[in-house]
Parts: sequence; C-alpha cells; structure tokens
Amino acid sequence: MKYKKRFFLPPAESFDWVKKEGVTEPPIWCSVDLRDGNQALVIPMSLEEKIEFFDMLVKIGFKEIEIGFPAASETEFSFCRTLIDKNLIPDDVTVQVLTQARDHIIRRTFEAIDGMKNVIVHLYNSTSVAQREQVFRKSREEITAIAVDGAKLALEEKQKFEKPGVNIRFEYSPESFTGTEPEFALEVCNAVIDVINPTPDNKLIINLPVTVEESMPHIYACQVEYMSKNLKNREAVTVSLHPHNDRGTGVADSELGLLAGAERIEGTLFGNGERTGNVDIVTLAMNMYSQGVTTGLDFSNLPELAEKYCRLTRMNINERQPYSGALVFAAFSGSHQDAIAKGMKYREENPDSFWNVPYLSVDPHDIGREYDADVIRINSQSGRGGVGYILSTNFGYNIPTEMRDTVGKLMKDWSDKGHRELRADEVLRIFNNTFVNKKTYFDITEVHYVQMDGKKAKVKLKKSDNFDLIDGKLAEIVVSAGMNTPRGKTIIMREAVGNGRLDAVSQAVKDALKIDYTLTAYTEHALTKGSSSLAAAYVCIERGGVQYWGVGVLPDIIDASVAALVSAVNNSLSE
Repeated sequence: MKYKKRFFLPPAESFDWVKKEGVTEPPIWCSVDLRDGNQALVIPMSLEEKIEFFDMLVKIGFKEIEIGFPAASETEFSFCRTLIDKNLIPDDVTVQVLTQARDHIIRRTFEAIDGMKNVIVHLYNSTSVAQREQVFRKSREEITAIAVDGAKLALEEKQKFEKPGVNIRFEYSPESFTGTEPEFALEVCNAVIDVINPTPDNKLIINLPVTVEESMPHIYACQVEYMSKNLKNREAVTVSLHPHNDRGTGVADSELGLLAGAERIEGTLFGNGERTGNVDIVTLAMNMYSQGVTTGLDFSNLPELAEKYCRLTRMNINERQPYSGALVFAAFSGSHQDAIAKGMKYREENPDSFWNVPYLSVDPHDIGREYDADVIRINSQSGRGGVGYILSTNFGYNIPTEMRDTVGKLMKDWSDKGHRELRADEVLRIFNNTFVNKKTYFDITEVHYVQMDGKKAKVKLKKSDNFDLIDGKLAEIVVSAGMNTPRGKTIIMREAVGNGRLDAVSQAVKDALKIDYTLTAYTEHALTKGSSSLAAAYVCIERGGVQYWGVGVLPDIIDASVAALVSAVNNSLSE
C-alpha cells in the first residue's frame, strides 16, 4: 500500500470542542498575504504594490500583518525598512516578520525591524516525522535544541534592539505541526515557553500550523485542544492557527480549531498561498458574520477589494468562491429564483426579521453586491419567478401570475437559442418588443367614451363632446374608435357597447377586424412613482384556444389598458 495516515491523535482524549455550538467571538486576525501569499505569486508584488496592499489590509481592519521574511532577500528587507523609514505603519497595527531558527537569519531579521514600534518576531523550525527523518536527519532532542537555541538568540537580540516606545513580541511555530506527534510538539513548545518566559501582559504566540493538511478537520481540532490544555503558562500564551488547504478543508480546520481553544488565525484574503493556499480569511470571517459574530474586519465593499487583489497579485478569484466569487449569489434555477423572489418580498413585509432568505446565506448588500446584478440571473435554466423578479426589481413591472409562464418560456427560449445568459437590459428589451404597446397590424388612434347610468346620462368625453347619448338600464360604455389598419393605413370607425370601457373597446375591435376572441384577464398598476408616473396594464385574450398577452404603458391608465388590448390582439394576429 502506497498511502497510509500520516497524522497522530493526541495521547489523551480531547473532544470538548464537540460540545460547542459554534464560534461566538472573533479571533485575533493576522494577514499573511504579504509573506505567505506574496511568495506564492508567479510574479511577486513590487515594492509599490506591496505598500498599496498593506494599506488595503489596514483599511480592512487587520491589526496584525505579517509582511515577509526580511532575511530572505534584499527586496524583502527593503520593504520592511520602507514601512519603518516612511512611517507607514499605524500605531495600532503590529507588523509580523518571519525567521527560521538559525543564527544569521535571526540577526538579519532584527536589523530589518530596528525602529519598528510594534512587532512580532515569528520563529519557526520543522518538527514533523517526515522532516526529522528525511530533511534534517535529526533526533527529537536535536530538533528541540534548534527551537530552544533560536529562542535564546531571539531573546538576546530583543534586549539589544528594544528601547522605549518599542514593543517586540514573539511567536513560535512547530512547522509541520500536523505531521508531528502531539506529545512531541507539546514538548518543543513548552521548551520555548520556558526560554521566553512570557507574561499575561506580554504573551507568547504559539502557532500550530497546518503546514500540510494530513487529516480530517476533527483530528486537527483534537490536536489543538490537547495543546491548548497542556501548554505551560497557558494564561501567558496565545494559541494561533495557520491552516493551509491541501485537502480543501482549511476553513473547517480553522473553525474547529477555534472551538478547540485557539484564539488567533493567520490566513490570506481569498485563500492565496503556497500550493493550494492558506485559509481564506474572507470566507472564514463571513461565515462568522453570517452567524451574528462581529468580526472586526470590513468587507462591506468586497467587489472593490477583489478587484484590487486581482490587480496587485495577478491572481484570479474563482467564480464560485464563497462570498467573493462573481456567481456565488447567482440563481439560474427556476425554483431557486422563485424562492428567492418570495423571500425578498417577505423581507420587505417583515423588515425587522432575522435574515433567512432562501438560498442566500447573507444579504448581498452587506458586502457591496446588488440584487439585480448578482442574485437573479437569466438563462435557459431560469424560470418564471426569476424573470418576474428582474422585471419587477429593475423596471417596475409587476407581471400577473398568469402571464409569468408565458414570459418565462419566452426568455428561456431566447437564452437557449443564443446559448448564453441574458442581461437585465436584454430581458427588458425582449419583454418590451414582445408585449408592450405593439402596433404591428393595427392601432387605435382615437377613442371617445359615453357613460350611461340608468336614465341619467353622465358624459365623459376624451377629445370631443359631439356625441349622442344613449339611454340604458345598465352602466354601459359607448365607444367610438378610429383605427389604423396596415394596408394603406385605412381608417375604420366603429361604435360598440360594453360592460366597461375596455369591454366596449374590445367589441369595437372585434367588429372592425372581423375576428372573435375572449377577454380573459386584465390587471393594472402604477409603473413608477411621482407625478410623471406611467401606468402599466396587462390584458390576456383567448383566440382559437390559445392565450395571447399584451401590455400597455402610458401616462393614463385607460389609455394603457387600450394599448394592452391592442398589443394582445396584434400578438394573436401574428400567429
């Protein structure tokens, strides 16, 4: 067998994290974008780009930012010195630098941070079985000695460089922690704690990196809990996590690790980093936010952050990446669209309720996304609910329920034939061209109404009062309609009686065009608000067993209803 498990369970049961419902407090966040993320780039960021990225991290709200490995190259050293010499680090932000537990690297690192007000010196050496046996070929005792000697030298350097107004703290990582026997990792960390001798006012960070994911997340949680419970001088220690994503469970490692006693997270925006990357802090923080935890990080304009990240790193964000991907809120499925549309309507009616819209884990507005552009997307898989939502939210059309199947099928056919998604403006154009104010075969150019109520004639004239009154027992409408017909623009004049204005117009149309149909549905509403608002009317007729819809949009609702009827009849004549 080529593969077997490469992880170790703790020597004592460590399952208290299982009893917890979830993370209730945010961790201390530390961005490692400028070190772990930058070293993973095909083209590392320039000095100017690093400074811009650093400023972005500060604006997001990070109070601890690892900026690099100053002893690794002159570029890294120069970046560190630029931040110091140009006074680019806010007083409330602590910068972190990485160093191996090797003498010359430790000394060079302290030269790089000379003059920095708040700094964490992050010391590490590998402790895993694979590293001990294959890379270093050293015993446990020798590996422990590397850590202890490095800590002693770091403490000596601190005493040289620390001065009033300068706060130097330490972090230690047993690199490849997940491939290390937990009892040995504990032994090494406790040895470092003995050297540093931290206090509650000046804590040592013990970082437990998932340098390579070796196990399912619950195993890592047990390892973290074992360490958290057994570290020396625990009240003077901050337990930190640095999860990578080799198995695709970096976020789960982090969440369970926090339940297990960790208080700090190192990660990157959007999960950049060596190999499969680091834990995605955006996803991790937004998961907490969606559960009501105030994270301290500002992702209220995530599209802008994503654009800047892609520009500076030359990396892409997957369209399906949680929260930040272009399509993560997009619903193409008809049933999903219908549920979202109804959920949004419910929220309008109950604005004080907790967020619980179907299929949307958070309110897209909270991270700078828009419902119309991001949530309901129209393609050949879409249904009537999504199309109705687009037309309603973007353009004010509250299309009748009975009409939605017709409109939904229309948009689906357009998308299917074009093999592409339809933009909102295209949905509107297709809707307007198909249903609104259609005059393909005929148009009513003039309508005059005479209203009768019993034996008292009440006259409502639209354009002229030169009409005879007709006596009747029912409230009836007499319509005189002038119509343009297609061939030669013939004018046809007709009078008809109906049970309402629209019915009277309909009877005149039937007589003039020598056709028969049944008026089956009519609804209306204001399309926009204000004194210049338009009215929208929807009419359905049934002719030859087939339903045809028309929509009228005009300033006057009566005129709009006539235009809707004309549109519906024109659609029937096009068959």
